Amino acid sequence: MPLAIETIELTKDYAVGFWRKRPRRALDHLSLQVETGEVFGFLGPNGAGKTTTLKLLMQLVFPTSGEARILGRPPGDLGAKRRLGYLPENPYFYDYLTAEELLAYFAGLLGLPPADRRRRVSALLDQVGLGNERKLQLRKFSKGMLQRVGIAQALLNEPDLVILDEPMSGLDPLGRRDVRKLILELRDRGCTVFFSSHVLSDAEALCSRVAILAKGRLVASGRLSDMLAFGVRGWELVVANMSDTLVAKYRPRLSRAEPLGGGRFSLELPIETPPEQLLTELTADGGQLVSLNPLRETLENFFVEHVGQRP
Repeated sequence: MPLAIETIELTKDYAVGFWRKRPRRALDHLSLQVETGEVFGFLGPNGAGKTTTLKLLMQLVFPTSGEARILGRPPGDLGAKRRLGYLPENPYFYDYLTAEELLAYFAGLLGLPPADRRRRVSALLDQVGLGNERKLQLRKFSKGMLQRVGIAQALLNEPDLVILDEPMSGLDPLGRRDVRKLILELRDRGCTVFFSSHVLSDAEALCSRVAILAKGRLVASGRLSDMLAFGVRGWELVVANMSDTLVAKYRPRLSRAEPLGGGRFSLELPIETPPEQLLTELTADGGQLVSLNPLRETLENFFVEHVGQRP
């Protein structure tokens, strides 16, 4: 089975400047492989080269050197494009159409018969969580609602590969939950999902593997759980019904204790201290657990520590 996406030394330079243009490298010899049927996260800070990579895959721009393959074929191959769905970072649609009218127009471009067109559009709008809003003109939509419409248009042709550029952008917590659920549903039916993000939690919740890009260069690739930089380094407990006396009792075993107000404290445990034992003792002393979270390196800190000083 061919790879869903493959890039080989893919490089893109842009000409910048006014009088005397000079090249600026946006993507630097990217070699990447995305397996069929997986959810792959393409991570990096703003300006890392993520959107440039996606545009190269979609042939919206063309490489300076290197090559790419989509579903085993060159990016411009019509057979590959028929099996592909794409959501740009900032989708823009003719905003005097309703969501239904816009998707029906795109479905017509795909050659769907009228009856199938109506059925497919209605099902997708339900899937992305647009109810009565589907009858409104798009100019009345919020950014999050437009994002939902954009995701729906990327799925109109029931693609084998979906490329999503910052799909969570502009979404509220409920919207983010819905999109995460949708991505997992696509994976379960065998669709490959390749999405860019600068939020580590999205990748942790969804991805089989990730690639991390910074300043146009690939700096890490693989499973997040296998990347030592993102291993658990401690535990954060938020505990209610805590007094200063009780905190003082446990302070020698804590890395940090920070009051949150209302008798709640944020307690940080080192990785070598099992949280279960401390929780048992805290509960016996009247404390009440609000949350327990593993502490990991953030994506932002990873960039600063590992690539922030690179030229």
